Amino acid sequence: MMAQLAGWHDYFMVVGGGAAALTGLVFVAMTLHLDDIVTDPVHRHRARTILTGLTAVFIRCALALMGGQNGQAIAVELIFVLFVVEVVLYRSIRQAMNSADQGVLLRTLGSFACLVLEQTGALILFVGSAWGLYLVGIGMMSSFIFMVTGAWLLLVGVGKAEVGRARAAG
Repeated sequence: MMAQLAGWHDYFMVVGGGAAALTGLVFVAMTLHLDDIVTDPVHRHRARTILTGLTAVFIRCALALMGGQNGQAIAVELIFVLFVVEVVLYRSIRQAMNSADQGVLLRTLGSFACLVLEQTGALILFVGSAWGLYLVGIGMMSSFIFMVTGAWLLLVGVGKAEVGRARAAG
């Protein structure tokens, strides 16, 4: 099994590095629009879940890359981090629920499904089958779709608010 785990090294390096870079870029973009994000519950939800999701991908990849671990240790780490992200996602959507439209709720459910898929893969890894990492990988990559498009929707949303204020002032 250790040889099978070693075959995932490059995957976790690439995905973890990409997640770290995206986290930094999104953080800077959000900082530039902080007033709009802080005052709108849906924007706060998107910002919170995007930053949490990207950071958690980086953390999961970093943990998987730590040396000397067997599959069970990696699985436990993945399950723990995924559980924390699920709690953040759940709490965030509860806070945004009254202001959120159907699309926000559906996207959140889609993100949650990706996390559950990853946890399923981690459980399979825990019981001794390295092929569970394929489910982890599919869930992780699917999560990126939600996070990147969510970041775009967040920036479009705050951009609309800025345009509306400029028109009202002009």
